[in-house]
Amino acid sequence: MRAAAATPSIRARLAHAWLMAALAWTLAAGVAVWLVVRHEIHEVLDHALQESGELLYGMLSMPVAAAVLTQSHGASLAAPRHQENLVWQVVGPRNELLLRSHAAPSTPLLAAPTIGLSDLGTAWRVHGMALPAPAGAMLYVAQPGWERHEAELEAAFLSGLAALLVGVAGSVWARRLLVRELRPLEQLSHAVARHDPLEPSHELLHVDRAELVPLRQAIVELGSRVARRVASERAFSAHAAHALRTPLAGIDAQLAVALRAAPPDVAQRLQRVRQAAQRLQQVVVALLALFRSGAEPQWQRVDLAALVHRLPVAELQVHVRGLPQVVVDPDLLAAALANLFDNAARMGARAVIVDATSIDDGGVLISVSDDGRGMIPPLRAALSDELTSGRYARPLGLGLMLADLVARGHGGRVSLPAPASGAGAGTTVCLRLGPQRLPGGATAA
Repeated sequence: MRAAAATPSIRARLAHAWLMAALAWTLAAGVAVWLVVRHEIHEVLDHALQESGELLYGMLSMPVAAAVLTQSHGASLAAPRHQENLVWQVVGPRNELLLRSHAAPSTPLLAAPTIGLSDLGTAWRVHGMALPAPAGAMLYVAQPGWERHEAELEAAFLSGLAALLVGVAGSVWARRLLVRELRPLEQLSHAVARHDPLEPSHELLHVDRAELVPLRQAIVELGSRVARRVASERAFSAHAAHALRTPLAGIDAQLAVALRAAPPDVAQRLQRVRQAAQRLQQVVVALLALFRSGAEPQWQRVDLAALVHRLPVAELQVHVRGLPQVVVDPDLLAAALANLFDNAARMGARAVIVDATSIDDGGVLISVSDDGRGMIPPLRAALSDELTSGRYARPLGLGLMLADLVARGHGGRVSLPAPASGAGAGTTVCLRLGPQRLPGGATAA
């Protein structure tokens, strides 16, 4: 069976959307900043070329410099060793190299005299100026292409890093804001989980966000409708049970008198009628116990064997094992067990074993096993699904439904485990009751 897909989280979806938006913004902002900075870097570097050229132009225009140029024959200007980020050349009228800086190429940068800014492929960015002397000489100031490319990369990296840091900081801030703004919704969900619309003193948590006010109001109105419906059903069931209890007791008494005077062939039929009337009495008692005023179980420490032996069990042999005492509502547990015993008898069982054991959460597991005809696996699976969902859409029978309602009233549920030897080996009904509570609300040890 394919696993159900995980329920999407609003927080996770919004956080993911914000992260994607932050990354997109970082990319867009980084590209935009890089383009602007790249343009500005080119302008700054070009201005540096021009300023350096003008400075050298002024120096090389002096008479003494003109004499040096005519005698240098392409030599490099004497200077201490250093890293040159700008190089320069003086080229004669026949495009012969007259003088250069020590890091400049030994051949002219440009093949023809060129004034202004120009590019020598990607290797050099060159600014050319015509010197007054000697006539036709050119001054070239150049910057390596790798130097300009390195400046562009550094600008792109730093602008991208700055945009990324701003995006990450914004994402962290937005996530914290999102957690804070969703906290009232989480608190409301916890309050709804604890809310009991059947208890008048329980008021649903008030919310301080305008978006949650309609949701809270809808939950309160739904709870009010549920409470009115449950109260109406309880009142009807209790009145019906009371109305039936007295005539049923009279019928049982009259049948008991009739049995004493009836001939044997009639007495057997009267006995079956009396057993049916007693089962109906058990149903009435269960309804009275289940729908009495006050939804909370009346927890008491009960001797399980004594409680079972007081129940009408027809011709069943009932054996009690496990814990001698349990903390339960005795009326509710008696109603559930009586109906389960009646189910077992109608399924042809002769013996029933009631076994009570402690479970890890502090509750108790009471299993009722009989040796009757049992259930076929598809029926057991269908009934188990209905018990798990609590919808009771499929007819469960009054015994199972009452047992499940009693178990849920004790904070637990009913299950139908498969018998060890397969179908036909009887039926086991397990009542898993929640943590046992002593009178006063203390949890039983």
